[in-house]
Amino acid sequence: MTNLVKPLKTVTPVLLMALALLVPASWAMAQTNEQPANEPLPMVRMVTSEGVIELQLRPDVAPDTVANFLQYAREGFFDGTIFHRVIPGFMIQGGGFTEELSRKSTRAPIRNEATKTLPNLRGTIAMARTSAPDSATSQFFINLTDNGFLNAGVRGPGYAVFGKVTQGMGVVDTIARKQTTRKQGMADVPVEPVTIETVTVVEPEG
Repeated sequence: MTNLVKPLKTVTPVLLMALALLVPASWAMAQTNEQPANEPLPMVRMVTSEGVIELQLRPDVAPDTVANFLQYAREGFFDGTIFHRVIPGFMIQGGGFTEELSRKSTRAPIRNEATKTLPNLRGTIAMARTSAPDSATSQFFINLTDNGFLNAGVRGPGYAVFGKVTQGMGVVDTIARKQTTRKQGMADVPVEPVTIETVTVVEPEG
């Protein structure tokens, strides 16, 4: 069974408006107040069949989650996997299945580090999981819009954001427009596979 992130059916407009006003400030606060000045934030380059996505990660806020993702990346785990779940207006999800929809073996799950400091804004990357809060392994998703209902404390423990797209949101949006189907018991699978060719850690210069 794939790790599922459930879209919101109905959301109170007032709540959405409040989130839209509040969450950008919290992201800025996290960047200015919590990251040591002498430690650059890790950068990751994800090459997909649709183009390149560059990500900035946040170990200062989600240390276990970032360490977990970086270990998978350095081991080459993501190479050759696909974005297996694509829902326009919600998110694109990958990091766990091959093109044949064979699920890859993972390490043990990690704890859920969802926090109000890093909300699920458009362009953020977060961990997918089952209904159990501490069940995330390798699968991740990129938010296509501000999904405030996924934030910690809104409808439960939330989904842990651990970084954001710094370049390549056009690529993300292209993936989001792919035609999808139901395949091998899984919904929202792109008809034409969207492959993650490589995920590499960009080492700081100097």
